[in-house]
Amino acid sequence: MTVTLKPSAPPAPAHKPKPSFRQRLNVWDFKASPYLYISPFFLLFALVGLFPLIYTFYVSLYDWHLLKGQGEFVGLGNFANVLADRFFWNSLFNTMSIFLLSAIPQLAGALLIAAVLDQNIRAKTFWRMSVLVPYVVTPVAVALIFTNMFGEDYGLINSILGNFGIDPIMWRTETFPSHVAVASMVNWRWTGYNALILLAAMQSVPREIYESAALDGAGAFRRFFSITLPSIRPTMIFVVITSTIGGLQIFTEPRLLDPTEAGGSQRQFQTTVLYLWEMGFQRKDFGEASAIAWLLFLLIIVVGIINLALSRRIASGGPSRGRTAVKGKKK
Repeated sequence: MTVTLKPSAPPAPAHKPKPSFRQRLNVWDFKASPYLYISPFFLLFALVGLFPLIYTFYVSLYDWHLLKGQGEFVGLGNFANVLADRFFWNSLFNTMSIFLLSAIPQLAGALLIAAVLDQNIRAKTFWRMSVLVPYVVTPVAVALIFTNMFGEDYGLINSILGNFGIDPIMWRTETFPSHVAVASMVNWRWTGYNALILLAAMQSVPREIYESAALDGAGAFRRFFSITLPSIRPTMIFVVITSTIGGLQIFTEPRLLDPTEAGGSQRQFQTTVLYLWEMGFQRKDFGEASAIAWLLFLLIIVVGIINLALSRRIASGGPSRGRTAVKGKKK
């Protein structure tokens, strides 16, 4: 007689204890706390950044007067009027011209100052803090000093030139001299600030690379151009792009160079932001002023995209090539 044994039923699963309130609170805190930590920035950005940006675009779609308020809907008419306005293109030309006259000498001066401060000199902290003094001085004080320096009749620079028999330069009347005057104020204020950023990047380069290059017979200039510059190239791109964005938004220096006129009697140094201010608060046309603001915003976005493309290209293998160039020379 065969006895068939039936398989025993699987044991009942153990009852999983229900998590307590404290445990659920700890899990929720672990998952949600990072978002709570970063939420103040996004809330503040939405309040003072995103909302004004969206509302400015809304205003640009209407015939909006400063005193009368919202008018009729014009769509993209304000943008068309701005793009057809020669004063807008004149302000854009002035902005780019002042930027070129300020960014190139500013980057060269910042590189030179950073390279000197990166050396083993005495009182490093004192010299590094000293380059920030122009940045600490208020723009109004800077403009007052440089306005007296670039005065056409009794300015310091024209007085010095007169001692050598050189005719006075029309720093406020002519286009190019006025751009040089505004760019000088920008350079004086921001060169030291950018130098400290570049100095921080230079100090992150391993010293062993310089020592190896020196043993291979590379001089100071060779080490600078083959090691330092390729290694800090991403930081240089950052400085260039931030200087570009700041140059596109320049307002204080040209406004204070000639307080009686909005960018000169012939608009010879009127920047885009200064033209925006004139359109909004002198002509009281908030619709076209908002359109100018959005066109400037789009221009800054284009610069940001270029910055992203350059950064990705550099990150794909730019700095490493410069670090091996010196060693490869001796071989």
